[in-house]
Amino acid sequence: MKKSNFTEEQIVTILHSQSKGKKVEDICRENNISPATFYQWKEKYGGMDARELKRMRELEAENARLKKLLADKSIDYDILKEGYEKLKKL
Repeated sequence: MKKSNFTEEQIVTILHSQSKGKKVEDICRENNISPATFYQWKEKYGGMDARELKRMRELEAENARLKKLLADKSIDYDILKEGYEKLKKL
């Protein structure tokens, strides 16, 4: 998949053009994007402003960090459980 040449803030600004009464065709032509791209962006970022977008990114980063932490703790738990089972057999 091709990486976008637009930042997320630019995408949100482009999407807000529609709420100001501009037609999708005009917005797409001005920004050299396809209508399909516009609607994909709208599905992903629709209704967000820059502040909400920043908050979403922060939450995604925190979520990834917590998932990694949980995976690490699960591994630790499994190792300890296995060691405990071996000690019980002694």
